[in-house]
Amino acid sequence: MAVAAVALVSSMPASAQFFMKSKDLTGTVVRGDEPGIAMTLPGATDAELRAGLTWTLRAALNVAALQCQFEPTLLTVDNYNAILTDHRAELKDSYDTLTKYFLRTNKAPKAGQGALDQFGTKTYSSFNAVASQYNFCQSAGEIGRLALYAPRGSFGVIAQERMRQLRNSLTPWGEQQFPRSFHASARVPRLDKACWSGKGEWQVKKCGALDFPPPVASVTVAQR
Repeated sequence: MAVAAVALVSSMPASAQFFMKSKDLTGTVVRGDEPGIAMTLPGATDAELRAGLTWTLRAALNVAALQCQFEPTLLTVDNYNAILTDHRAELKDSYDTLTKYFLRTNKAPKAGQGALDQFGTKTYSSFNAVASQYNFCQSAGEIGRLALYAPRGSFGVIAQERMRQLRNSLTPWGEQQFPRSFHASARVPRLDKACWSGKGEWQVKKCGALDFPPPVASVTVAQR
């Protein structure tokens, strides 16, 4: 029996913190200028787009470090802090590139700094995961571990490969191994006086057969 149990576990998907089987949220590689992926950078070069995407991933993992501490096995805080150290040079280069972009595309240094600050604020707020915290935290935990063990200089590559997954995780999804949906119809019998006798008995001759109580709610497998 023990051997059978081990075989069953080994055949199941990778263990997840919240679901027996999680929704597959992976997506295609991005550049950074696709709709809904990162804040728009009009006129940005390829290097500037990559810098924006890299900084967006850093922001997302920062949000996860703050929001996902309710599940300590995700290690979102420890991994994020380690990433800041291990990928320090690449993150600094990305920030410097973004700073130069906003200075280049604004008329004055003060306006450029303001635009950079606004970019950061909007990026953080774009990872609002109130409705899908489990999905976001699980995805961010997975990507954080990947980034932690990635070679230095490849954080931007991970951002290109995994940003769509992070964005997909902001859409609520539940259990995929045993999904269920419950459909119940609520109704009451006719209450008008003509259908009831003075003793509270249903008048079949006047109002037909009493279709009450309603049948038990049906349960079907939810298809997603």
